[in-house]
Amino acid sequence: MSASSRPAGTPETAESEVVRICQDLLRIDTSNFGDGSGPGERKAAEYVMACLEEVGLEPELFESAPGRASVVVRLAGEDRSRPALVLHGHLDVVPAQAGDWSVDPFAGEEIDGLLWGRGAVDMKDMDAMILAVVRQMAREGRRPARDVVVAFFADEEAGGAYGARYAVDHRPELFEGATEAISEVGGFSVEIDGRRTYLLQTAEKSLAWLRLVADGTAGHGSQVNLDNAVTRLAEAVARIGSHPWPYRLTPTVDALLRGVADLTGLPFDAQDPGAVDALVDALGPAKKFVGATVRHTANPTQLGAGYKANVIPGTAEATIDVRLLPGLEDDGMATLRELAGEHVRIEPVHQDVALEVPFSGDLVDAMVDALHAEDPGASVLPYTLSGGTDNKSLARLGITGYGFAPLRLPPDLDFSGMFHGVDERVPTDALRFGCRVLDRLLRTC
Repeated sequence: MSASSRPAGTPETAESEVVRICQDLLRIDTSNFGDGSGPGERKAAEYVMACLEEVGLEPELFESAPGRASVVVRLAGEDRSRPALVLHGHLDVVPAQAGDWSVDPFAGEEIDGLLWGRGAVDMKDMDAMILAVVRQMAREGRRPARDVVVAFFADEEAGGAYGARYAVDHRPELFEGATEAISEVGGFSVEIDGRRTYLLQTAEKSLAWLRLVADGTAGHGSQVNLDNAVTRLAEAVARIGSHPWPYRLTPTVDALLRGVADLTGLPFDAQDPGAVDALVDALGPAKKFVGATVRHTANPTQLGAGYKANVIPGTAEATIDVRLLPGLEDDGMATLRELAGEHVRIEPVHQDVALEVPFSGDLVDAMVDALHAEDPGASVLPYTLSGGTDNKSLARLGITGYGFAPLRLPPDLDFSGMFHGVDERVPTDALRFGCRVLDRLLRTC
């Protein structure tokens, strides 16, 4: 643990140490390249272990493969007869090209009230808030309202096979009695028509990384070849990449856009793409997330074929990143097969489920109340995440997941645009705000 900068004699609190903890985490390179070639999460996991053990807790560190470490600790609640809550984050980050950044992406610099670094947004900010709040509760001898399983997973950025999925498949006893979970990509604020509004994530699209494979007849590049695998693949990729997916509003997106309409006075018409677009635009920078949740998406991301300029290959491959709306996955896959055509087959690389839960219930009420207690008068609306989280893995145990990493943000900060982007940064005041909300939530939920 690094030394705290608080004045001598001042009691350590979540708010006083969350920035330091976040900086410490940002300075640990946990880049996940998706092929096992990164440094792994072990160093960050050991840091988390030290944070928890220092305040008397007994966490467990386990590895799914060398260096691919996760940490779990269970906090006993005031009412142990109630189902447990899982409070989780991930320790890995997507890679960063230092030359693209304004600062060293792994220096954890604080500049003008902002912490910069890979993971500042996704999601070492939330990891730091969890650690800071849990440490304060342990120091003060306070228990959460019910049992809380606190988890820091490896490998979320590559689908979780070495992290949450491994824990669910090999260590399910760690989550015994848990029925609900909260994690990243929700609870942050946007400004809608001058009113601060928090987006609470109650749904996320499915994840499908798919390989397109076209077979053909190999031959000399100088010959006529009407059975060219590259041609067939290119045609399929072009059809899929340019397909105009129709707008389909799921219950969560419908509720969000109706809420935006109430705040702005704009008309709501689910059958009018123009009206839908206007409501999405009213979300400001968050429209990048929300705009991808009114329809399926399928983006070609990789191509591969051949080994020599004058040899027609017998096989060509491409990868597509497909995100399908909850409840409409079969519909989306049927369209993809049609677009690929009879000469191109689709093989799964990695697939995971879509999730959607109601914007109601005791936990949702507690999250909304915790936000209102710290920011009276703000609005709270549900939304769908276009990406995915480790809640997909926990769903295999019947655990209902929400996105709730509470941050009160400046209206001009393009927070959603920094996920996996350059110059990730988070306001230090937002971290302290998140600690207050999270502490209140654990005391009341």
